[in-house]
Amino acid sequence: MAQFQRRRHHYYNRLRLVIPLISAVSGVLLIFFAFLSFLAPTPLDSDQLRHRLLQHSTTNKVDENDAVGVSKFRVPKRGMKSNRDIWTSKNSKFYHGCSNASNKFPKVEAVTHPNRYLAIATSGGLNQQRTGITDAVVAARILNATLVIPKLDQKSFWKDSSNFSEIFDVDQFISYLSKDVKIIKQLPRNGKKKISMPTMRVPRKCSERCYHNRVLPVLLKRHAVQLTKFDYRLANKLDTDLQKLRCRVNYHALKFTDPILEMGEKLVHRMRLKSKHYIALHLRFEPDMLAFSGCYYGGGEKEKKVLGAIRRRWKTLHISNPDKERRHGKCPLTPEEVGLMLRALGYGSDVHIYVASGEVYGGEETLAPLKALFPNFYSKETIATKEELEPFSSFSSRMAALDFIVCDESDVFVTNNNGNMAKILAGRRRYFGHKPTIRPNAKKLYRLFLSKSNMTWEAFAAGVRTNQRGFMGEPNEVRPGRGEFHENPSTCICEDSQAKAKKDSGPRKYGKGYDATRKDDVIIDDQNADDEPEWPDTDDYDLNVPLEKGLFNGTLLDYDGATSDYGELEEMLSD
Repeated sequence: MAQFQRRRHHYYNRLRLVIPLISAVSGVLLIFFAFLSFLAPTPLDSDQLRHRLLQHSTTNKVDENDAVGVSKFRVPKRGMKSNRDIWTSKNSKFYHGCSNASNKFPKVEAVTHPNRYLAIATSGGLNQQRTGITDAVVAARILNATLVIPKLDQKSFWKDSSNFSEIFDVDQFISYLSKDVKIIKQLPRNGKKKISMPTMRVPRKCSERCYHNRVLPVLLKRHAVQLTKFDYRLANKLDTDLQKLRCRVNYHALKFTDPILEMGEKLVHRMRLKSKHYIALHLRFEPDMLAFSGCYYGGGEKEKKVLGAIRRRWKTLHISNPDKERRHGKCPLTPEEVGLMLRALGYGSDVHIYVASGEVYGGEETLAPLKALFPNFYSKETIATKEELEPFSSFSSRMAALDFIVCDESDVFVTNNNGNMAKILAGRRRYFGHKPTIRPNAKKLYRLFLSKSNMTWEAFAAGVRTNQRGFMGEPNEVRPGRGEFHENPSTCICEDSQAKAKKDSGPRKYGKGYDATRKDDVIIDDQNADDEPEWPDTDDYDLNVPLEKGLFNGTLLDYDGATSDYGELEEMLSD
């Protein structure tokens, strides 16, 4: 017990010595922190902090009274100043379309065999059928056969009863190609009987050798054959003269009928009366296309339920990963995203926009942000009367033809997708002078749209302009042979070497080594890869069918039976 008392007394004495030491150290620390607080600046309140942040923003500041939005991501009403002309393509004057046959391309009389007839049945909507018609002429030339005027698709999906002569000028088609392929309006009779004609289908991207091996033996035996579901049934890469024949068909021989041309030109004229320049936007945002793409746009359970129900109609579609599709640039831009992209590229709220689209998923609520950015918003239904459109409104392909004309004649063509109409018009606008054609670089823009709430407008706009290099319709953007030939007809585009030489020999504004026509925009466009699945193109809808009446109860989604072949599903939906 005595030992315990001595140990307790020892610890007590040590504690009495430590307490004064702790007190002394604490006092020194308090004095030190008080001195620091005296030297520190007064803290900023929230308004002062916001003012400081605005002072550190980039040079092109956005006026709060001249912007759309309330967060720090304020979208200006005016397009930001650019060092380029937003209505023309740089260096386009150095290039022109060239599709004349070479001297080595034999005349039609020398190669066409008697009693050898090729007929084709197209598939899909207007633009998909256009590719089939173009390739059918080339296929007939490969087979040294006489082509029967193509039969248009009147059954699946669009149920348009129009025949070839009600959409295209059939006499122009025959006469323009008379030196290349013999074309007749119908099969001749064998006495009083029609020539019997077997049907067959060739693989997609069928080469010259493929046609010789698969189709020619049938022609030699039966003298006539019909190729069905004929779209994208010809190889992308062919002999130069055959590629040029493709261009002669697509860009010269295929002309719309006079009633369609006259109405289309009226629409163009009315847009020109409103403004010197206008943008045409091909907006693909229909429910079936969104369902097919497997993308998700933040509509919650309602969107998943509605689009999921549509998607289940196609039993061969695999389960998709929406985030992955978006990251890989496979999802079409929303109307709002298209508007933000255009504003970032320099197009202000005073710009007039013509919109070619089917029924937009979400209706006016989905379109509202785009209309807020561009109030001068038009369609054929708003600039033409019902009476004027009445001859066309019951025929989806004729309505699509009107949109095609207005988009083709626009100063700038914009698309939020990579469907058939977008591809056909991109190639056509390249051929006829490289008119600006803006295709969104969806893979790169995805990251910007995802993080825009944490960015200033200036940073966002700079990112858009950087990512859109190579997607603006300039010459040499896409490497020759890359993508679909209908989208990139490089064989049919020639360089004006004399004009270029004259330009190069002029005074050098930027010093030695600068080339005004250098190919600094040549890119590997992974969105145009040959093996990319095509989105379903519904630009040929009957636009008078209400959304709730037509698209969700199966009226427009009756595809005449299921298919087990993914490629055929693409064909069925690709226009």
